Order: sequence, then C-alpha cells, then structure tokens
Amino acid sequence: MQFSPRQAAIPHVPRQLQGLRFRPKWVPMMLVLAASITMVSLGQWQGRRADEKRALAARFEAAAHGVALAVPAGEVAGSLAFKPLRVTGVFLPQFTILLDNKVYHGRPGYYVVSPMRLAGGPMHVLVNRGWVVAGPSRAVLPEVKTPQGEITLEGLGLEHAPRVLAAGEGRPAGTVWQNVALQDFAAWSGLALQPVFLEQHSALADGLVRDWPRADFGIERHVSYAIQWYLMAAVALAIFLGLGFERAKPASR
Repeated sequence: MQFSPRQAAIPHVPRQLQGLRFRPKWVPMMLVLAASITMVSLGQWQGRRADEKRALAARFEAAAHGVALAVPAGEVAGSLAFKPLRVTGVFLPQFTILLDNKVYHGRPGYYVVSPMRLAGGPMHVLVNRGWVVAGPSRAVLPEVKTPQGEITLEGLGLEHAPRVLAAGEGRPAGTVWQNVALQDFAAWSGLALQPVFLEQHSALADGLVRDWPRADFGIERHVSYAIQWYLMAAVALAIFLGLGFERAKPASR
C-alpha cells in the first residue's frame, strides 16, 4: 500500500481524542472569563502590595544606616516616620506606661513607654524605651529605672507603637495599656506630642532590653496570595477548556 505525501504528514490522532470538538457554551464561557479576569486582577493587586512593602522595607533599611535627624522642639514640617532621629530632653517618669503582652525569648513582659520633654520648647516625644520582664503576678508591676536630667537619645521614628488585638474599647485607666495611640496618650497626659513614636536605640543604664524584633512587612504573604490567585485563574480556565469539548455523534446510517 502506498501513501501520498499529504497523508504521511497527518499525525496519528489517539483513539481517545478522535471525534472530539470544542463547542463551548456562551454563558459558562463568559462566567469563566469574568472570574479569570477578576482573579488575575487580584493577583496583580497583591503583587503591587508586595512592591509597596519592599519599598517600605528599603526605607527602614536606609533609616537604620542614615544620619540621625534632630527632632525640633517646635512645630515639625513633614513626616518624621521611618527616619533615624535624635532627641534631647528630660524624661517624665510620672507619665510612663507599660505596653502589655510583649514576649521576649519566651518570657512575658512589657514595653516601657515614656514621654520626653524636648529641650528648648513645650513639645514632647513619646519613646519606646525597651522591654522589661513581667512580675510574678499581674498585680506586681516591674520597677523601671528612669534616667534623671537632660539626655540625648537616638532611635528610629515610627508612625505608631507596636499593636496587639485587644478586647473592649475605651481609654485605659491605669499605667498598663494594651495599645497606645499618640492622640490617646496626649488626651490622657495633657502633653503636646510631636507626630512620631520613637523606638530607642541608644544604650542607657536602665536595665531595659532594646533587642528590637525585625519588622515584618508581609512581603512573602502578598507574593503567596498573588501566586494563589494566578493558579486559581489557570485552574478555572483549564476546567472550562476541558468541559468545552464534546464528542461528535456518529452519523446515522
């Protein structure tokens, strides 16, 4: 038996695929396309969020190696967040608060937060001075040493203090707080605050631990979410393509 060149060029079609035709239905096709476009858009949004977090992490890294900026005692022009800062003034221990539920190497404790009155003006800066271990019971608060007189500190300016989930609402009545916001502390203490929360990096003989955890910007989480959305879009498209094929009915004799 002889074959023509045209017949020889036709590849062999497996028996399982013989007679299959792609006949997608319009309504499922439009639904799958809409869902796929939405999921791809969500993946792109997560990718942009990851890029924003990378930029924020780069700002933190630059701040850690930059020259400290002196915080003025008067009005501040521009943001002080994510910058290395230097403050000179006097701590006000009567307004010291403890931020609860701070664990260091498996031990419960508090962050010690004190306002510093800046030299040469009426303004204050709220300073996260460091970590202190908790007492033997919730009723026994740790003793905190506060340096006296005028001192100079350096640290990293932040937009807000470390936050935790807390039940209930309202301003704290004592010195142990779950969270602290600048406006809440200003209302509680009556002090005028600069719009920045200072994470102290300078060493002081106060017994506090300043081994600050590395900031978690959630970059990997956004990348993971983006990949998940892209995979879901691919799976939806694959299912649509698989269900769009139908086997041709044999011709009646």
